[in-house]
Amino acid sequence: MTEFVQSINQGIPNLQLGSMNDIDNFDIDRLNSSLKYDDNHISQPIIENNKETKKLKKKKEKEQQSQSNKKIINMQPVQKSKARIILLDDTEEYVALNKEDTGKMLYTRVCDLIRLEEKDYFGLNFIDNENNKCWLNNDKYVKSQLKGIHAIFYLQVKFYPPEPILLQEDITRYQLCLQLRQDILSGKLPCSFVTYALLGSYTAQAELGDYSESDHGITYDYLKDLQFAPVQDDELLKRIHEQHRRHKGQPPNAADLHFLENAKKLAMYGVDIHSAQDSENVDINIGVSANGILIYRDKLRINRFAWPKILKISYKRKYFFIKLRPSDFDRYESTIGFKLPTYRAAKALWKIAVEHHAFFRLRRPEELRKRPILPRFNSTFRYTGTYTYHQTRQLLLDRPNPDFERSLSKRMSKSLNI
Repeated sequence: MTEFVQSINQGIPNLQLGSMNDIDNFDIDRLNSSLKYDDNHISQPIIENNKETKKLKKKKEKEQQSQSNKKIINMQPVQKSKARIILLDDTEEYVALNKEDTGKMLYTRVCDLIRLEEKDYFGLNFIDNENNKCWLNNDKYVKSQLKGIHAIFYLQVKFYPPEPILLQEDITRYQLCLQLRQDILSGKLPCSFVTYALLGSYTAQAELGDYSESDHGITYDYLKDLQFAPVQDDELLKRIHEQHRRHKGQPPNAADLHFLENAKKLAMYGVDIHSAQDSENVDINIGVSANGILIYRDKLRINRFAWPKILKISYKRKYFFIKLRPSDFDRYESTIGFKLPTYRAAKALWKIAVEHHAFFRLRRPEELRKRPILPRFNSTFRYTGTYTYHQTRQLLLDRPNPDFERSLSKRMSKSLNI
């Protein structure tokens, strides 16, 4: 394995993990006034039927018509396209997207639309023409990232906070709840029966309010149209109903917080999973989280590399590498390699690992480097958020909690009603 790593480890884009640390206005009116025809520059002829006079009149009319057309063109508004955004409550919004917009400009408009201030935990992603999930880069132009495809953008949580109670606003916690409900329904966040019931009861309390027989009846039928788990039966709904009755008096924001405090304890909370193979071509999953890089086989965690233990992460072609610091019993550094399905998959894993390390480990984001005069042979990719996790915990938002509308959980599909 050491020879294999050394043979392909030359010139690999990498991240050293050792250190912790307007467009000018265009004055249309002024331009048009400078182009206006000046009658004083044309001498008035004495004989009306003179050929020169007729020519002059025709020329004047032509120029006036030309100037009129120019003014009409200049006064037309710049055409703007719309970006289709799917929010975490599954509603669709269309947001203005200009040709020269960067990812940060579009993302800021989306956050302003839903009044989300704690932006750095979230991001926009889209599916490229090879069916890969890509996170929108804040520093680059949106158009250059889409490469000609008409993408749909999805607002999602990118960095899951280890302590949701430290989030400053109710709307941020609500958006995180929406993401976790999606994760549960998709199977990304597996739970036990007991946990499904507990989390479902807090969802019911947050969305339906206090249970009462007059509003909801004496059975759990009022829950049948709501989806709390990938597969649910009457036994689960009965348990959710029983626990929902006990939450009487909890306001929605308190129910959200209880939901999050229980969800954060789940083993797969906040883990970004990527399919791969080890050096023996055994299928595994590589997870990236706030604490480091995790290795899974058959849904069981078999290894964990905490960020402080990792010296360097890199990729080349389809391969992803983790270089580890020497342990107490080792004298030398070691490197472990994994094979991803494609080059793009390896690069995507490397990028999300770089960003997780920067967000959760650095005190502040790295400064944007100036473009070098000479070409570079290693990647300049970096975390492009405004703040790191360390900084978000020190910020104080100077505004009252914004009001927002809650949406009901996903309705049961017909297949689940059978």
